[in-house]
Amino acid sequence: MKTTPPSKPHRRTGRFLTSIQMLTAGVLIAGFSAAPARAQDGWVSLFNGKNLDGWAEHSGKAKYTVEDGVLTGEAVAGTGNSFLCTKQRYGNFELELEYKCDPLLNSGVMFRSEVYPGSTTTVIGGKTYKFPPDRIHGYQCEIDMDAARGRMWTAGIYDEARRGWLLPPDGEKGPQGMAFSEQGRTVSKNGKWNQLRIVADGASIKTWLNGVARSEITDTVTPDGVIGLQVHGIGNDAKKAGLKVSFRNIRIHELPPTPAAAPNTLTEQEKADGWKLLWDGKTTTGWRSPKSENFPAKSWHMADGVLTVDSGLSDATAESSAGGDIISEDVYSNFELTADFKTSYGCNSGIKIFVQPNISPIDKVTGQPTGKGSAIGMEFQILDDQHHPDAKLGRNGDRTIGSLYDLIPAAKDKKVMPIGDWSHARIVSQGQHVEFWLNGKMTLECERDSAAFRDAVEKSKFKNIPDFGEWANGHVLLQEHGSPVSFQNVKLRELPAN
Repeated sequence: MKTTPPSKPHRRTGRFLTSIQMLTAGVLIAGFSAAPARAQDGWVSLFNGKNLDGWAEHSGKAKYTVEDGVLTGEAVAGTGNSFLCTKQRYGNFELELEYKCDPLLNSGVMFRSEVYPGSTTTVIGGKTYKFPPDRIHGYQCEIDMDAARGRMWTAGIYDEARRGWLLPPDGEKGPQGMAFSEQGRTVSKNGKWNQLRIVADGASIKTWLNGVARSEITDTVTPDGVIGLQVHGIGNDAKKAGLKVSFRNIRIHELPPTPAAAPNTLTEQEKADGWKLLWDGKTTTGWRSPKSENFPAKSWHMADGVLTVDSGLSDATAESSAGGDIISEDVYSNFELTADFKTSYGCNSGIKIFVQPNISPIDKVTGQPTGKGSAIGMEFQILDDQHHPDAKLGRNGDRTIGSLYDLIPAAKDKKVMPIGDWSHARIVSQGQHVEFWLNGKMTLECERDSAAFRDAVEKSKFKNIPDFGEWANGHVLLQEHGSPVSFQNVKLRELPAN
């Protein structure tokens, strides 16, 4: 079972869950309001009732199976907390599901949660948290049905592997915890199907159990992330091996995104987590041409917090032939990079990592070194798939938006925004592992030193470049490809090596 970190007692006002107001661990717990109106449409099933498509296992080794439209997690001795997680990230949403849990087995529903292939460190409220590889961490809607223990905290909110209990905050014997458990005892249905509802909208997080309001907090530590179904670790207790928690009717309705903060700025939490702006929103500071120490004299302009590469050629087919690409002055190895970008009709551009400006560009037809073209690196492709010819070239769509250009195609179910709308790119590089994300959904992942990656290089136009993509570090690049594309909110934080 989860343990409760020590916390100071808090003064209660009014009735529990109707007029509590307190401040604890940076979390404001406010009076509960009426449930928001349910959406009439826009709901999407996260579980197809047949298999685990769209889900991935992380952290532990619990068994997850599907039968008759029910997804079941089974406890396994000798492993830690296990999580079956969506491959897509979600920020603002309504989430509903039904569960049935053995009272001796602890469980929960993760949301806005993070997981990285390598060791990761973050800072929250001045405290440093370290996570081993593949360890899920983030918000969890608790599932706790152990009436015999005297604690019924289902639909409480726990910060998995980080701050501990957010609601209730004062432990099992505190007045908040006891009152919360008493309410849970009256609304829980032991041995039967129960319904959970979670609404995350900006900083507001609310939960319901079987239609009864349970938790409401305001917290801004993690604005988006994956959703996960937990099977809590049982240690080496063989008697608990085989205990099960089951889920069904898992569906989500995404809500409008939270109004963005001023572009090209960092929140206090981002600063604490080690983020920095790669582009300051105003100047050329930190950027230069791959061919010189200077910023290009043409093709790029900055206005109203937006960095735009202009249309340099009418056919938009030549790489870096007008003002040219721009690269970061610094080089990076282990990092998380995010950027917003806006496409135009028929456009072609990209975000490259591990860029090596000392290697000659490659002719896209012959594959031979050439004096003209884009600097060499691993490219997150930015393209108008509908109107640019590159989308039909390459192999299996590996030149479409969100792909690792000319190497690995983006997932077919990628989320593409309309032309003229802002899109969000996220690139994670840690050790040899690389992930590309487009608008909150992973488009691909790879290991840079794997046989599969090297085989893809051998079939690409980069086959004659020794050790392509396996360099220890490199620059970040924004590509000029003769067509208008805009960027803002270009941010990066360095990660520890695996």
